[in-house]
Amino acid sequence: MNNPFDGLTKVQINKLFHLLGVHVYRYNRNQEILPTIKSENIICIVMKGYAQIISIDYNGNETISEDIKENGIFGSNIAAISSENYEIVAKEDTEILVINYNTFMNSRNLNYIYFNIFMRNIFDIINTKFKNVNERIEVLEKKTIRDRLLEYFEIQYNKTYSRTIYLPFNLKDLSNYISVNRSAMFRELKNLKEENFISIKGRRVTLLYK
Repeated sequence: MNNPFDGLTKVQINKLFHLLGVHVYRYNRNQEILPTIKSENIICIVMKGYAQIISIDYNGNETISEDIKENGIFGSNIAAISSENYEIVAKEDTEILVINYNTFMNSRNLNYIYFNIFMRNIFDIINTKFKNVNERIEVLEKKTIRDRLLEYFEIQYNKTYSRTIYLPFNLKDLSNYISVNRSAMFRELKNLKEENFISIKGRRVTLLYK
């Protein structure tokens, strides 16, 4: 993931923070992030740590809408976090930088070179975010658990052309990502191993069919 502060010196970053009036919040593992201001017009950057946006349906079932790692961006204009059906949770100790959206969009900011560099980086990260969303849609379009797993593995393979894939999350979160029952997914993974499609150890998956 791109760094939103690429191309900026420490002095420029300090000037940028002053220009935008940023706030920094720190959260412990499993603590809900911004529960009181998630409906406000903000842009958030994960400076350190790892968070998830979780969708909760009327039965209380949870689905991971998005993983947000270091340098990741979320906000009321970028992800649907204003609804009461969503939570943002720190998966480890996490530091969040918060910018008011209207302050960010102030046209006077364009007078500063460091802001223009920052804005370009932000848009690059958002483009990557949309690409990741499209990848997940491709996975969820598959009808069976097996096809969703294999589609996910294929997408990851095409990024590096390595038969060995390192999952960015644990298997529980993988079941949430592909929106299937965890026990059913484990059974399908067992079938794929027995049929020599894959081998799996922890978060490392090797594609044997390649």
